[in-house]
Parts: sequence; C-alpha cells; structure tokens
Amino acid sequence: MHPHVTSSMFFSQGEEATSSSKTAQCTVSCMYQAHIGGFWRTVTAHWTKNIMHHSLNILVDSVESPDRRHHCKVDLKPWHFWGKKSYKTFEVDSLQIDVYWDFRSARFSGSPEPSSDFYVALICDEEVVLLIGDLEKKVYKRTKSRPGVDTILFFKKEHVFGKKSFTTKARFDKERKDYEILVESSTSSGSKDPEMWISIDGVVLIHIRNLQWKFRGNETVLVNKQPIEVLWDVHAWLFLSPGSNHGSFIFKPGQPNSESDKEDDSQDGTEEGDNNSVNKDYSNAPQCCVFLYAWKIEYQ
Repeated sequence: MHPHVTSSMFFSQGEEATSSSKTAQCTVSCMYQAHIGGFWRTVTAHWTKNIMHHSLNILVDSVESPDRRHHCKVDLKPWHFWGKKSYKTFEVDSLQIDVYWDFRSARFSGSPEPSSDFYVALICDEEVVLLIGDLEKKVYKRTKSRPGVDTILFFKKEHVFGKKSFTTKARFDKERKDYEILVESSTSSGSKDPEMWISIDGVVLIHIRNLQWKFRGNETVLVNKQPIEVLWDVHAWLFLSPGSNHGSFIFKPGQPNSESDKEDDSQDGTEEGDNNSVNKDYSNAPQCCVFLYAWKIEYQ
C-alpha cells in the first residue's frame, strides 16, 4: 500500500525546521516508493546544504522492522580530490544495496539537489531499484545492471531561503516533466498593500492582493489540464520578525483516475500474477505532493 499524503502534514512537517533558520540550512527531501527485494519500500533522499556542509542521506525503510530505517550518507565536498564519482554499499534486511553516484558535471541552481548532469543509483540483485538524475545511460553502462520496476516519487519537501522570491520544482503528470514553481511577494515593512504571486512554468496562476487579510488560503489551478490544489500560510512573513519562521505552501495534485477506473483495475488485478500486481500498484500510485517552506532572511 502506498502512503497517503494529506494536508494535515502541512504544519507538522514544518515544525522540525524552526532551528534551520539559524544556520540558513537549505534542505530537500524526496520520498519514493521503490520495489526492493520483493516489497514496496519507502526510500528517502535527503539533500542538505549550509555554509559548512553539503550532503545526501539515503534512507530505506525496513520491512522486517517497520520502525527501522537503513541509511547511507554521501558527502558532496567542495574539494577537487573527493569522490565525485564513487560508490558505497550498505544492507537493508540482509539485502546488499550498492549506491553509485557521479557528480563530476553536476549543475546546481540554488538547491542542495543538482538540477542536471548527475546520477545517484541504488542497485540490488543487479537491478536498478532507484535512479535519481538524468544520466540514465551512464548508470547502466557503469553498473551492468538491468532496469527494475519504475519508482514513484510521491512526496517532496523543500526549505528555501530568500528575500522575496522562492523556487522549487515538481512533477505533476505521468510524463514526469519537471515544472518550475515560483513564489514571489512584496511584503516589505513599508508596503501598504502586500501582494503575492504564484507561478508555474512562468505563468502566474495565483495573484493575492491585500495579503495582510488573505495570508492563509487555498485555490485550485489547472496545470496541463490537471487540477492542482494550492494551499498557503504566510502569517510569519507579515507578523513575525524576519527569519523567525517560514511561509508554508502545499501543491497537491488531484487524482488522475476516476473511482470507476480504480474499481476496474482492482477487479483485473485479482486474476493477475505477482508481476502484474506490481504494475497495477504503480498505475494507481498517488501523484506527488510538494511542500515548500519559504524562509525570509530579511525584508526589502
């Protein structure tokens, strides 16, 4: 069963970041469903960057011990002699997981997670069970592994620091295109009528005037004909001291399948084999919810 992400996570997910503002620590957490060792498991890629450190921590949930998470850490050091192309091995429920990465040509655009020209691959039993990045051919050539069941990105959380604009990326459709989300605001101390704009791929879809009265709310917009529910809470921007807390945003896609489609899929799956059951689970997977926490370091 795939996890269900709801807006009740809106506030609890942000509480842990209160101390982040002290060190301006940008973080990105991406949660995937990956088929490893015959089971769907949650795999979290947690990217972290501040003045002193830049790292990736991979956590894989255990099936044998539900409260346990196996992990592997990769340091992205700025020095020229660190292993920008290397690998590590760790165990998950007695399974050997090989983690291969290549950051030699990685491009960054302000986020701890590279934007292009890199890969991180998890290999189990000569099968690629998770692939992050855009250098797919190089992964298979290097590891001599076969493709596994497609992974599912179902949750993304990012903490971003800035003055008046904040960006993140999201995947909302089956084509897995990356959409760029931009949140902009005019909330300077002398502004009489603060405003906020939310754009996706350069198109302003939400424009909030009189933000001091509408600092919490939600709207549904269409992105490539798909409904996306957008929720926001920017009380901290307007009424708290800069950097003491963050503005919060959720981007939650509507379900792509109707109820009748789900019932048909369920009936078909009762007579299918194990492999088709895996494919059925993937086709009914939830869309990715994106949580953006925007920290204003100072007002303009």
